[in-house]
Amino acid sequence: MSEKRYFRQQNPFVVPTTDGKLIEEHIGLASTGTGQYSVAHMVAPPQWSEPHQRPEFDEVTIVVRGRKRFEIDGDVVELGAGESLLIKAGARVRYSNPFDAECEYWSVCVPAFSPATVNREE
Repeated sequence: MSEKRYFRQQNPFVVPTTDGKLIEEHIGLASTGTGQYSVAHMVAPPQWSEPHQRPEFDEVTIVVRGRKRFEIDGDVVELGAGESLLIKAGARVRYSNPFDAECEYWSVCVPAFSPATVNREE
């Protein structure tokens, strides 16, 4: 019998956080050992933000519910439900939800997200 050419994720890896943000990695280094790309479902609480970063990967964000703010190389972009954004590797970016409602979204990173390549400014 040949190897299956698909993978069904039923138990995504829940990334431990201290800021109230839910991160469920469905495919990626932490969940499946896949380094080519990662796919994560996230829910950012109201008034959430994280430090600037300069990732070594491209990242696509697709907002499902709520709004999300991006500060990208000095520009500010806000997305609402049904909108998406591609941020190229090497851009200086800060993600936040400065609004009064949760923001639910999906993130796809190529290559996969890694704490070693996100380059957060602490």
